[in-house]
Amino acid sequence: MARNNADCSLKSDSLGQMHTLEAVTATMIMVSVIVFTVQATSLTPLTSSTANAHIEAQMQTMGQDMLNVLDHASSGDTSPIRQDIISWNGEEYSWNGTAYCSVTTTDYTLLNSSTEGILKEIAVPRGIAHNVLFSYIDSSGLPQGTAYIYNGDPSDNAVSISRKVLLSNHDISDPATFLANTGIPDSDPSSDFYNIVDVRLTLWRM
Repeated sequence: MARNNADCSLKSDSLGQMHTLEAVTATMIMVSVIVFTVQATSLTPLTSSTANAHIEAQMQTMGQDMLNVLDHASSGDTSPIRQDIISWNGEEYSWNGTAYCSVTTTDYTLLNSSTEGILKEIAVPRGIAHNVLFSYIDSSGLPQGTAYIYNGDPSDNAVSISRKVLLSNHDISDPATFLANTGIPDSDPSSDFYNIVDVRLTLWRM
């Protein structure tokens, strides 16, 4: 009788070990499936949202670098972007595939512009669309904006970078003509301060 009980005990132990092994195996399979699923659905550098964020960060840095270059000048010199504002005739320009042409005056091309030069050298070859807006305070104290370069409405993934440029009276050789062309007035005729122009560069992928 004791021998039969021992046989049953050994048989039960074998079945228990088999059930335990099956449970461990099943658990390992479930864990493997969960890990595989998480890895398959997680963001990688190839996913759309991550790629868009990476491109936006690159364009943000590119735009900031371009404005830094345009606004840099040695002591006593006029920065390239300030010179572009001073020399601006109030026209709005658009890239036509070969040059920046006026949208209102036929065959009028933007030349001798540092802004035009750096965009043509950096943004155009990379297929990056761009707008440049000049904003200022008008004679009524209200903000106004005029497009310097306009290539259409930006996409949802566009980035914008701005730089404020101080204009002084001694920068403007002919205030009457400059006002008539650009609409940018002298905010304080009693001092050398003329106005502040906010240059906003917007970049986006086509």
